[in-house]
Amino acid sequence: MVIDCHGHYTTAPPELERYRQRQIKNLTDPSQFPTAEPLTITDDQIRESLENTQLRLQRERGTDITLFSPRAVGMGHHIGNASTSLRWSQICNDLIFRICSLYPQNFLGVCQLPQSPGVPPVNCVGELERCVETLGFVGCNLNPDPSGGHWSDPPLTDRFWYPLYEKIVELNVPAMVHVSGSCNPNFHATGAHYLNGDTTAFMQFLTSDIFKDFKTLKFVIPHGGGAVPYHWGRYRGIAQDMKRPPLGELLLGNVYFDTCVYHQPGIDLLTKVIPVDNILFASEMVGAVKGIDAETGYYFDDTKRYIEAVPWLNDEDRSKIYEGNARSVYNRIDGSLSRRKGGRTPAESPNSAGL
Repeated sequence: MVIDCHGHYTTAPPELERYRQRQIKNLTDPSQFPTAEPLTITDDQIRESLENTQLRLQRERGTDITLFSPRAVGMGHHIGNASTSLRWSQICNDLIFRICSLYPQNFLGVCQLPQSPGVPPVNCVGELERCVETLGFVGCNLNPDPSGGHWSDPPLTDRFWYPLYEKIVELNVPAMVHVSGSCNPNFHATGAHYLNGDTTAFMQFLTSDIFKDFKTLKFVIPHGGGAVPYHWGRYRGIAQDMKRPPLGELLLGNVYFDTCVYHQPGIDLLTKVIPVDNILFASEMVGAVKGIDAETGYYFDDTKRYIEAVPWLNDEDRSKIYEGNARSVYNRIDGSLSRRKGGRTPAESPNSAGL
């Protein structure tokens, strides 16, 4: 089995974006948009949005299951307030739940958290709990910078985040560290802000003792870890100068990297530097880079092709990258797949957002 641990619903029907724009307009003119207005998208619209995109590419590229979450750049935690974020997160998460119910053999849910700048992350516990326990999701996306490029909240290792981590550990799910859009003109969202977020999170972990406090807390750093693998020697040296333990001992029992790296030399580097046990297959297809590489004739985000071409990986290594590591990090995958084979899917949430 091939499990893609990083997929976003980037092809949603236009009704979703229109809903969001009405919600944003409501911030200055509440009379224009009732708070509880439902989103109207039919099952047929969902099918149409997926059949010729993610589902077609799954079949063509040989992916079995995608861990699917709302569009990352669309989370927009910097917009509005905590109530805005909660309503938007509920809408997006319930849409992912509907996708997983329509295609239980293709998608498992990963939730968006209702973060907001300056608001304690404990505010996200209720929605996380709903998504995992009621909707059957297997993980969450955690934004280290809800301000959208201004980094106004404490680092991920600050106790500010601890109540959320306690719930993540209790629910036995990992968090993918994933920023959203950038409202800072210095940082292009997918070309700079995403990779900045990945790299910054790793450095925060390196300088802290967070994994002494949360021994089973697991983070997935996407996009191949940002700059981390390329500068692994720098980080080893910094850790050594700071009298920290070796990186393998300090971090690699809790921190993992995905394969959203869009060229062969990048994947080669990742698999040379990072232990195989810490690499999870991912593509983020129909995401940040959608086109065909003029140098190879293949899509940039067809990352399985790169894994297959790494000469020093053996069958056991590839099995870990494609499936074994995802099952180990996302501990709820096995239970979710077993229930689905038995014809059971999570029940409709009594607290759903009115989809």
